[in-house]
Amino acid sequence: MIEFEFIEVPEINLDYIQEWFIKVVENEGKTLSNITVVLGSDDWLLEQNKSFLKHDYYTDIITFDYCEMDFISGDLLISIDRVNDNAKNYNVSRETELNRVLVHGLLHLCGYGDKTEKEIEIMRKKEDYYLTLL
Repeated sequence: MIEFEFIEVPEINLDYIQEWFIKVVENEGKTLSNITVVLGSDDWLLEQNKSFLKHDYYTDIITFDYCEMDFISGDLLISIDRVNDNAKNYNVSRETELNRVLVHGLLHLCGYGDKTEKEIEIMRKKEDYYLTLL
């Protein structure tokens, strides 16, 4: 089950996203459990980043992993301001960029990292692939 909480609300088809998340997770050999997605502002996510991770910088997503074994569960905290800015910078729609950020967080919950160049390369390829399933 996927639950969305909104601070600022873009148009989202919840059923479609849930079906997509199930496809992604099953393709990774796992089972979707509970995902909470919270959308907020840059300032809100910066405060979360400082409070929980002791990071003093803006980001598009923070992922909290509550997975147990192969059951995917977690919180995805997303800055809709970053999504909007990234969409403009990368010349893509807001919907496309939001989907990329959503699947990025989901891939973190599936065990993928993005700290090294190799991890980033794998993450980008996975994001690109799963975006084609939409």
